[in-house]
Amino acid sequence: MFVTYLLSKVRAYILYRETVRELSQLSDRELNDLGISRYEIASVARHHSAA
Repeated sequence: MFVTYLLSKVRAYILYRETVRELSQLSDRELNDLGISRYEIASVARHHSAA
């Protein structure tokens, strides 16, 4: 049970880091097209990895 919980948290963190990395590589114009500002990247990634 604990191992399953721990693995799900590790997977969520990996997904969070991948999302931050990918969004950070976009230009400000591309982010604007998505409706995201640069300072919102961490919040959007956190939301995405929790879903």
